[in-house]
Amino acid sequence: MANSFEIKSAQLPLVALLLKTPDIAQITADAMAQFGPDSASPDFFDQDALVLDFSQLSHQAVNQNLTTLIQALISCRLKPIAFRNASPDQSTLALACGLLEAPVELPRSKTASQKKSTEKSMPEPVREVTREVVKEVIREVSVPGPATMVIDKPLRSGQKIYARGADLVVLAMVNMGAEVVADGNIHVYAPLRGKAMAGASGNTQARIFSLCLEPELISIAGVYRTSENPLSKDIQGKPAQVRLSNDGQDKLLFEALSS
Repeated sequence: MANSFEIKSAQLPLVALLLKTPDIAQITADAMAQFGPDSASPDFFDQDALVLDFSQLSHQAVNQNLTTLIQALISCRLKPIAFRNASPDQSTLALACGLLEAPVELPRSKTASQKKSTEKSMPEPVREVTREVVKEVIREVSVPGPATMVIDKPLRSGQKIYARGADLVVLAMVNMGAEVVADGNIHVYAPLRGKAMAGASGNTQARIFSLCLEPELISIAGVYRTSENPLSKDIQGKPAQVRLSNDGQDKLLFEALSS
């Protein structure tokens, strides 16, 4: 199935939603499935300002009202503020929704940190079966401060830690119901019993390490596995690492660590 949209960087902290189909209902459904409150990645965005980009629709008619899509994007922690590359009819619809018309190319900072960009695969619904839809995100990442976050206290159920643009090191237990997320690697020097998501920004080289691997959910760069599919006996509850295969199949590999 073709992607209905693509998210691209514009000028931080601004992102652009590149519409790939005039079917607004489909785009709305896809966005909610990927980033809505009930999705596997409800905190993927952090109130980022967003521009709707109509450049791939040419002069295709967009018959549906954009209000539903805008409300869905707001529920995905995005702030639609403008549109660009729209036909006159598309512009009329967007203006009626209170969006501003942006330049075809938004100004971009020329600092070295903002010239760097990264590609990433969007997280998908939590399931072990073959992924149904793969969508790509291209987004600039600026990482101020240290490249590693260290947590030295146990994480209780309901707690969530996100190491944005960094590795995450946890020196205590990650209990069931807790969640650790990092754009880089995750190291848990204790039992890992909650959810762990490394390579959240699409880093397929990220890895997860734990001295006692017992996760509810494990993910690297959007490839998931849940506890519904038990780990093998030589991995479950043992020191182990998790990484993606390098054969292009996006398969999670679980490997025991020698003591």
